[in-house]
Amino acid sequence: MLPRTVVPGCQTRGVAVGERVGAGAVTGAEAVLAGLDDEQRAAAAAVRGPVCILAGAGTGKTRTITHRIAYGVHSGVYTPEQVLAVTFTARAAGELRGRLSGLGVGGVQARTFHAAALRQLRYFAPRVLGGPMPELVENKLRVVAGAATRHRLTTDRTSLRDLAGEIEWAKTTLATPDDYPARARAAGRETPFEPAAVAAVYASYEQAKQRDGTLDFEDLLLVTAFALEEHRDVAAEVRGQYRHFVVDEYQDVNPLQQRLLDAWLGGRAELCVVGDPHQTIYSFTGADPDYLLGFPDRYPDAEVVALERDYRSTPEVVGLANRLIGMAPRRAGLPSLRLRGQRAAGPEPRFVEHPDEPTEAAAVAAACRALVDSGVPAAEIAVLFRINAQSQVYEAALTDVGVPYVLKGGERFFERPEVREAVLLLRGAAAGRDDGTPLVTAVRDVLASVGWAEHRPPPGGAARDRWQSLSALVDLAVDLVAEQPVLTMAGFVTHLAERAGAQHAPTVQGVTLASMHAAKGLEWDAVFVVGLVDGVVPIAQSLVRPEAVEEERRLLYVAVTRAREQLTLSWSLSRQPGGKRPRSRSRFLEGLAPDTGTRVRRPSPRRAEVVLDGAAAELFERLRAWRSATASAASVPAYVVLGDATLQAVAETRPGSLAELSALPGIGARKLEMYGAEVLAEVAATTSR
Repeated sequence: MLPRTVVPGCQTRGVAVGERVGAGAVTGAEAVLAGLDDEQRAAAAAVRGPVCILAGAGTGKTRTITHRIAYGVHSGVYTPEQVLAVTFTARAAGELRGRLSGLGVGGVQARTFHAAALRQLRYFAPRVLGGPMPELVENKLRVVAGAATRHRLTTDRTSLRDLAGEIEWAKTTLATPDDYPARARAAGRETPFEPAAVAAVYASYEQAKQRDGTLDFEDLLLVTAFALEEHRDVAAEVRGQYRHFVVDEYQDVNPLQQRLLDAWLGGRAELCVVGDPHQTIYSFTGADPDYLLGFPDRYPDAEVVALERDYRSTPEVVGLANRLIGMAPRRAGLPSLRLRGQRAAGPEPRFVEHPDEPTEAAAVAAACRALVDSGVPAAEIAVLFRINAQSQVYEAALTDVGVPYVLKGGERFFERPEVREAVLLLRGAAAGRDDGTPLVTAVRDVLASVGWAEHRPPPGGAARDRWQSLSALVDLAVDLVAEQPVLTMAGFVTHLAERAGAQHAPTVQGVTLASMHAAKGLEWDAVFVVGLVDGVVPIAQSLVRPEAVEEERRLLYVAVTRAREQLTLSWSLSRQPGGKRPRSRSRFLEGLAPDTGTRVRRPSPRRAEVVLDGAAAELFERLRAWRSATASAASVPAYVVLGDATLQAVAETRPGSLAELSALPGIGARKLEMYGAEVLAEVAATTSR
């Protein structure tokens, strides 16, 4: 059955506009609806569930749901204390409460999933757990470290963070330690250790918490759900208290959160969910967009309201966003959103190609300087990138032009723990006797002492970020030596201190430097989306799974829709000046950016066949011939050597070193050792022709 779509004037389960619940309530309810557009008004008036509000970027989502709650209260349908609005951040919950207060509504519970569960479990713990609320694990890394030690795993803080992240993913997806290896492989997880080893640490971690009588934050949700599922008296009391539910950012709900939501509902349908399938970018943390996409299947009589009027961005930005997301394969479920810009016309988005990353960063910094000089507040400008390690070159470029900045979602480059530790070690090396070792070699040796290895970024997001931060120090040393061949370690350390000192300037009105993930929910007048090359956007690890590539497209969509007026998308053909192996701009720009004559035509990730042009096609065929011969000699199928996706990535990126090759999908340590030299030889043979 198709969902019933709400249109203005259709009030199938809502309170009709003007319906009298009481003389005083009518005026208040009508006032709440005043000023909303037709779709917002329809959503706000649909106060009886189930309701699904599809809210595109910039369409007034928070305004709509707060007015819906206020309308339900003022019309007499809701008692404020019986409404539970669930958000994903404490900031969003506070904003909801503040807006509701401004609409004359108090008493509504607006909380995160964890805050709501904690409040309930504290109250019911004596009944459910037989005693007071257990202590919460304050330092998960400490417990994880103990579990890892029991299994003789050598870990540093980065590995511990990655292990903790895997345990959190397992728990939010309701995977037990026994389930974890198979589930991790099926999901394409890039694990810090073998899945079986992670599962063993996970099991020991759970045993340690049980022994100590403690709970972690995932347990809060799990135990609260269990209490409602298994204790009828608890369920009756909670369900009697909360009768109307609103869930924001529903595309980001994970299985554990959905289980708790189902326990709260107890089979009832007084539920309003709000989300945007185009902004699903957290699948790697366990978020499952199928709960939003499948809402009409679960509730066949659901009213679905689509908010498509974008009040944030100019029609030019909106048009680009629509074209970008329109190239994605159609997903089953709810209808797709197509934004309609409501603002006055603005400048066309700019697409800029640069020869190398430093030039790209310098150009972006100069543009930021010009904007600030023209009167645009620095806080209304953002530079967005895919991975945090990309920030360093922009930090330096903005410092060079005297533009302050703030780094969102992480410490500034020189304040990161691994960088501070490395700088201390480099300072110590500078204070020792100069034995004549070349600077770059000396820097590499120092960083090797803290676990950095040149040829292979480790698996796991946090570990990779750490590796990239330390690699940036090596790259900086290489660049400085190119300019000053006789630079010593002491001179290098002095240069680092000068850079770090420049970053301590006041940055209250700074340009925002943020990853695309960290930018979600924010907006600026001017946005620069940088580093748009294949292997970064989409990230190399995603290339082996079409669904992961499409999540990368949605991530770029999120970045684009952060811009109110001015949007610039840029990429560089080489990492360093004079680079000989041109990189390809992101495949997501095909059909959007003007043809510069330097890109390689690529297939859609949905296509099984490989379509490449020119030198890339030649190299791909050469690699296939090499693979066929290698597989025949070893009496194994060709895919056992390297898969087509890996050969395609090699042909497109043309790696020139083992380090570059190791960053590509499908190249593990074993295959790097077995085939790395031969693959590089094939690349070199084609490149030299």
